[in-house]
Amino acid sequence: MSDSDEQPQTTARSPLSGCAILIIALVVMVFFVCSMAFTLFRQARNIETFTAEQPDGLEVVSIEGREAEINALSERIERFRQGLSGDEVTRLELSPAEINLAIAAYEPFSELRETFLIESIGEEGMRIRISYPINKGPKSVGEFFSLLYGLLTNREENEADRYRYLNAVLVTQPLVSGGQVIPRIEDIEVDGAEVPEGFVQQMSQYRPAERYIEHEVLGPVMAQLTAAEIEGDKLVLVRDPAVDPTKEISDEEVQQGVSRFFVFFGIAASLFLVFAGIMIFIGLRAQARRGDA
Repeated sequence: MSDSDEQPQTTARSPLSGCAILIIALVVMVFFVCSMAFTLFRQARNIETFTAEQPDGLEVVSIEGREAEINALSERIERFRQGLSGDEVTRLELSPAEINLAIAAYEPFSELRETFLIESIGEEGMRIRISYPINKGPKSVGEFFSLLYGLLTNREENEADRYRYLNAVLVTQPLVSGGQVIPRIEDIEVDGAEVPEGFVQQMSQYRPAERYIEHEVLGPVMAQLTAAEIEGDKLVLVRDPAVDPTKEISDEEVQQGVSRFFVFFGIAASLFLVFAGIMIFIGLRAQARRGDA
């Protein structure tokens, strides 16, 4: 039998490169799963240090006997809305008391009641007290697999098992982007606890006005705003016809950080590809040496 007849059999019986790649893939997969579980456990434990099992249930401003104030506020808002179609700069100034009154009086803002309250507006920004649900995440291997099983089977969890609550004060600066007013979060204050900077960065994506983008009245109004500013102790909404309202603020200005998970995932994936390439190269060289033998 000639050497040329034996070569295909020798190559077919050489499992080095295939086995090595499979082993590396399994190791990387296990590493990713373990890393994700460890990250979730640590995050869940950290969240417990500054969250509570129950929401605070923020006080809703009473509207009883305040019809005159509500009517006056409604007239100012309507004048502002009508002025949006004009050729002059239009402004609407709102105090903390007026914003809280609007939340209590107007039905579109009913979802914010007991969860969102303006404490003050001043030099440091807007101080907003919130009672916000946070996914608690797993704290043990058993909880991790229970959560994974629930995701795969679409099993509904009890609210008490799923959430903890961030009862805190957000220190924010207002801005306009993407057709909505956004409170850019600079700090989160919790009584008796310290909130990690990483969590503050994640909460920078908090968008309480996003739900109103499709609203038949509020959506078109927000879409025409060109600025949201603080002047003294008031929030000022501005529409300047000389400014394009569709120009969004960059992600760098809106978000204060990038998710570390995706950075880590990209690095790990790159390392996997490098290792896989090396093993393929070694396998090909080994096959070439056998072919020359």
